[in-house]
Amino acid sequence: MTPDVAPLSPSFARVSLAVMMSTKEANLLGNIHGGEIVKLADSTAGAVAQRHSGGPSVTAALDEMAFLQPVHVGDIVRTFGQVNWAGRSSMEIGVRVETQPWNDPTAEGLHVASAYFVFVAIDDDGGPRAVPALVPETPDEVRRLREAEIRRAHRLAKKTEIDEGRSSF
Repeated sequence: MTPDVAPLSPSFARVSLAVMMSTKEANLLGNIHGGEIVKLADSTAGAVAQRHSGGPSVTAALDEMAFLQPVHVGDIVRTFGQVNWAGRSSMEIGVRVETQPWNDPTAEGLHVASAYFVFVAIDDDGGPRAVPALVPETPDEVRRLREAEIRRAHRLAKKTEIDEGRSSF
C-alpha cells in the first residue's frame, strides 16, 4: 500500500447485480449453464475490485466456486460481492449468488452458489499497482478476512509444492 492510499472498509466497494435468466442461458435440462453463473459472479467481483482499488483490475484466479442448487429459466439471479482481503496489489472478492422466482416477490432468496475470486489492480502499462488496505468493521467482515487469509495460504502452499515438484524433473 502506498502512503497516500487510505484504508477502506469492505462496505465501501460492496456491489449487487441482478439478472433474469432466459432460455438463451439454459442447458438441455432447462437449468442455467454454470458458466453463465460464473460470468455473472466474475462481473460482480470485477465491479467490486474496480471500486475498492480505484481503477482497472483483472481476474487473476477463481479460487473456488461451489454450486449448491440449480438455477432455472425465469429465475431472477442476484449477486452480492465484497472485498474479503486486500494485499499490496491483489484482492480476494467473495460473491454470493441467490435466486428468486420471477413471479413470486414474496419468495425468500435461495442461496445457489458462492465464489472466491482473486483480482489484481493494474496500472496503465498492465503492471500491478497498490490497492487500499482493508479495514473490517463487523464480526462477519473479520470472519471473512480470516477465511480469506486461510485460502491465500493454501493457494501459496499449493503453488510452492507444485513448483518444487516440477523442479525435480
